Amino acid sequence: MRIGLYPGTFDPITHGHIDIIRRATVLVDRLVIGVAINRDKGPLFDLEERVAMIEAECVSLSEQTGTELVVTPFEGLLVETARDLGAQIIIRGLRAVADFEYEFQMVGMNRALDTKIETVFLMAEARHQAIASRLVKEVARLGGDVSKFVTPPVRAALKKKYG
Repeated sequence: MRIGLYPGTFDPITHGHIDIIRRATVLVDRLVIGVAINRDKGPLFDLEERVAMIEAECVSLSEQTGTELVVTPFEGLLVETARDLGAQIIIRGLRAVADFEYEFQMVGMNRALDTKIETVFLMAEARHQAIASRLVKEVARLGGDVSKFVTPPVRAALKKKYG
């Protein structure tokens, strides 16, 4: 069984994330969406909220693609998490050149830690390349319309957070 790990903070999950998940399903039989426990980032949504939002989005995706989608929190080294899950590949989404520079460094470190785990980069669809969770939260905080960037349930969750 081919197992992939798509890690991220997903604070919140966006159409860009969903696009990467959908496209990654053709590469693996099981895709684990690893929700990072990263206290340093100070996420808007707590871990349970982020996991629940992703799980809700994954129900229909799993039905559409036939790929098993699993959402699980993780903390610590990404390579160790991939190893523990039996994942052979790590899926990473790219939006811009700045993403690539950071990801390039991460791949080098991950390869030094475990040469058996490959990293696969998927470019976000052009219409999703400008979407970043950080920017979506800023637009929502300022009362802007985020419906182009997130699903209705995520939009409602943002609205609830910001009032």
